[in-house]
Amino acid sequence: MKKITLLLSFFILVWSCGVKQTQNLLSTGNYDQAIDNAVSNLRTNKDKKGKQDYVYLLEEAFTKAKERDLNTLNLLTKDANPAQLEKIYNTYLQLNIRQEKIKPLLPLRLIKEDRNGIFPFDNYNNQIIESKNVVSAYLYANAKKLMTTTDKMNYRKAYDDLDYLNQINPNYKDVLQLMDDAKFKGSDYVFVNTKNETNMIIPIGLRNDLLDFSTYGLNDKWTVYHNSKLREIDYDYEMKINFRQIYISPEQIKEREFVKERVIKDGVKKLIDTNGKEVVDEKGKVVMVDNLKTVNARIYEFRQFKSCQITAKIDYVNFRNNQLLQSFPITSEFIFENIYSTYKGDRRASDDNYYSNFDKKAVAFPSYEQMVYDTSKDLKSKIKEVISRNPFIN
Repeated sequence: MKKITLLLSFFILVWSCGVKQTQNLLSTGNYDQAIDNAVSNLRTNKDKKGKQDYVYLLEEAFTKAKERDLNTLNLLTKDANPAQLEKIYNTYLQLNIRQEKIKPLLPLRLIKEDRNGIFPFDNYNNQIIESKNVVSAYLYANAKKLMTTTDKMNYRKAYDDLDYLNQINPNYKDVLQLMDDAKFKGSDYVFVNTKNETNMIIPIGLRNDLLDFSTYGLNDKWTVYHNSKLREIDYDYEMKINFRQIYISPEQIKEREFVKERVIKDGVKKLIDTNGKEVVDEKGKVVMVDNLKTVNARIYEFRQFKSCQITAKIDYVNFRNNQLLQSFPITSEFIFENIYSTYKGDRRASDDNYYSNFDKKAVAFPSYEQMVYDTSKDLKSKIKEVISRNPFIN
């Protein structure tokens, strides 16, 4: 009984909190959020007495939201400002969407007043179509006007307007073609190349991999990177990846010898007391204990080591006047290491996590090309980080 009472109290608390929250939204002018709260709570068991408050709140919120939107439309229409055309269209959409949220719930009965909730719906189809056509014509004309200039920012604004126009009115005139043109003329084009300032050969595979910007995952809407020049492109910037130094250490094999001693469990044995007699428990059974044993091993460890370090510099250059804009030094390192061991004695004397070294053998050292390529994985990551943190245009 106590559990039922607690559960009932919990549901009453949740219900009262939901109603209070909706009332607060209504009193602060957040009518549509209040409508969403009420609609959500009325989707199930809408005719229960406990849901009556939501019906009253929904009725009031709908009336006030509609009145506010119609007043807004009246003001915007009188203002006759072309920049407000999009807001007029969106307001009509909002009026219609609000009605569509409530329609599936109707009728909503108000028990005390013996009536249905009042929701005066209107048909906004003509206004939506008319305002959509008006705003489409305005966006189209404005975008074309912006595209008569040479300013990249104007092309970007035009692209955004056309993109929105295509969303509300797909396939409107030649919008898709205009979007392609705006994207092309609004983008910054960066020519990327590498320069070897070291006295060592850089593998062609490494150069190609560093210049493969499709693998960098850079999602920059208005910046396009090319690793080979196209005639039809008037490049804005150049990014030079200058290899300053490639250092590869000599191949090294270091040896060391050490002794390990450890006490280990080697089975069990009978417990013997100080008199040399077997110890038994209360049931008369001989007590067995761990048989501890000290083991030793002489370990011969071999460590193969080779490292590669690449130092580079990224230069941002204004392609039109060849002026250096920014420079970013970067350093990447890769270490090859292989540890293997042999032993004499009992291998159990070594640490458990050391056992794997006894199963390894000497391997061939990586070639120069492989070391450079392995180092380039980190180098590429750092190049990506430089570009992400330092876009050409902020």
